[in-house]
Amino acid sequence: MILPDIIQLLPDNIANQIAAGEVIQRPASAVKELLENAVDAGANEIRLIVNDAGKALIQVIDNGKGMSETDARMAFERHATSKIKSIDDLFTIKTMGFRGEALASIAAVAQVELKSKREEDETGVFIEIENSQVIKQEPIAAPTGTSIAMKNLFFNVPARRNFLKSNAAELRHIVDEFIRVAMSFPEIFFSFTSNGQQVFYLEKGSMKQRLVQILGNNYVSKLVPVQEQTDYLNIYGFVGKPETAKKTRGDQYFFVNNRFIKSAYLNHAVMNAFDEMIAKDSFPMYCLFIDLDPSQLDINVHPTKQEIKFEDEKIVYAFVQSAVKHALAQFSITPTLDFELDASIQSLDAVTKPFTEEKKSSASSSSLYNTFTKKHQSHFIESKSELKHWKSFYDKPQESNIETQIDAPALLNTNIKLQTDNLVQLHNSFILIQTEKGYYLVHQQNAHERILYERFAMAVDGKPIATQQSLFPATMELATADAVLLNELIPDMHQLGYQLEPFGSNTFVIQGTPADISGGGSQGAVSEKNAIEKMLEQYKHFSSDLKFSKREKLLRSLALQQSVKAGTALSAKEMKVLVEDLFNCQIPNSTANGKPTYLEFKKDELDKLFGR
Repeated sequence: MILPDIIQLLPDNIANQIAAGEVIQRPASAVKELLENAVDAGANEIRLIVNDAGKALIQVIDNGKGMSETDARMAFERHATSKIKSIDDLFTIKTMGFRGEALASIAAVAQVELKSKREEDETGVFIEIENSQVIKQEPIAAPTGTSIAMKNLFFNVPARRNFLKSNAAELRHIVDEFIRVAMSFPEIFFSFTSNGQQVFYLEKGSMKQRLVQILGNNYVSKLVPVQEQTDYLNIYGFVGKPETAKKTRGDQYFFVNNRFIKSAYLNHAVMNAFDEMIAKDSFPMYCLFIDLDPSQLDINVHPTKQEIKFEDEKIVYAFVQSAVKHALAQFSITPTLDFELDASIQSLDAVTKPFTEEKKSSASSSSLYNTFTKKHQSHFIESKSELKHWKSFYDKPQESNIETQIDAPALLNTNIKLQTDNLVQLHNSFILIQTEKGYYLVHQQNAHERILYERFAMAVDGKPIATQQSLFPATMELATADAVLLNELIPDMHQLGYQLEPFGSNTFVIQGTPADISGGGSQGAVSEKNAIEKMLEQYKHFSSDLKFSKREKLLRSLALQQSVKAGTALSAKEMKVLVEDLFNCQIPNSTANGKPTYLEFKKDELDKLFGR
């Protein structure tokens, strides 16, 4: 018996669907491809319209050069492109799109309607495609340019559609892609409408104007221009002054030949340029453009074209770091070295009198000198000391989600007795609690984080926190990306005592804040707005950690933001309440992020330190 052959060619529509999985991963992927095509068409006005975060509709309308009837039909074929005629062209790409996969991929997973007309043609062309098949093609009256609408994304691949996130999450991805394209071309007018509401309206202008339009008016006076021209490459754009640094990487953009890229390597170059000007856990704002010969890089590394390879990465790294450093120095941002000592310092004995051998010998024999120069000083403390046990607090596993329940009885209900009537605050940051066997040293901010985290956890589980209505409701305007994010969080924030209402596209009204949390309403509208803005930054900081749910990230962000900060003086009553609330928590010894809330010191260990 002869077995039949089993290898077969895939039908075109299935092959296109498979290929589409690489190019069109979510609605934002299609938005990116369509916007780039509009830019390549020479348009100076581009409009994006989406419904249901792109699941129902994504439409891009441009006033570019349009297409002939034949070109419009050919554009939906796989690997159809006007950009490449020989293999050499692949290494001199200067346009945004070039593979000829985008429209074919979109047509494989959506219902597509295309209208296009060239200026020299009397009529335009209308094409309707579904599942890679042309359903209708006919001449129409149309303005010069192209309008392409894709409806019901993944209608024929339900499994892919089920993997899409919530509308709010998908809309955030669309906003990101829109910003990246609009930022590259400030000379082009862009608009973005979602469900009938205008999200962006970006007039043509300078690069700085476009950045402020997108990132917010708070950057108007806080941008430092970067401009370096060399024979090898040109670098231009802006970096934010050190005070604009945030806890998240959100406002960081690199473009190579006007194409947005992701590069940890070049990001490191910018971070080095800001060394010692910003905190180690902060990230500077930057929007930098690198122009160089296309033959010096490979943009065909990944289907999204966001990862590229430079022929000589080290040269590019050095240029980027140098350009940013030069810009910061030129605008008096970097600290300068003062080589002239103050007169009062110059008159000190340590400066004016010679350091004789006698003085050198005396200094080197002192205990202070020995303490700082001898290695391995731990042998001065009795080796049997058990003080090392405090490190165990740092080894506790982090809670991965709100539902984690650890059977840890509150210490106030055990045989450990705390004396909470005579508490002492040290450095406005620590609380000293005497016990029968020694003392606890409580970190007030970490302790408050734990208390708030558990309170918020109960609130979202069905015990909402009461809201204190604001006597004078404050309005808050956010950057568009932050506004989209806050809209996504509002339902959970209502459970936590925040009463926020959208008021226009990027504006919110703060009607009320949690009744039992001081700091927001008591200090006025400015404080309320700052608290929410900082919470959003903290939320984005957690967003890189995929193991956390949206709700968990919100709880941790609010606990961090609302906690009483180190350096805050507390009254005796406030310390007492804080300590008692901490030791009534389910997990009193660490924050949700694994930081210790207190350390224990035993009396017998203290005696040993003093030789008793």
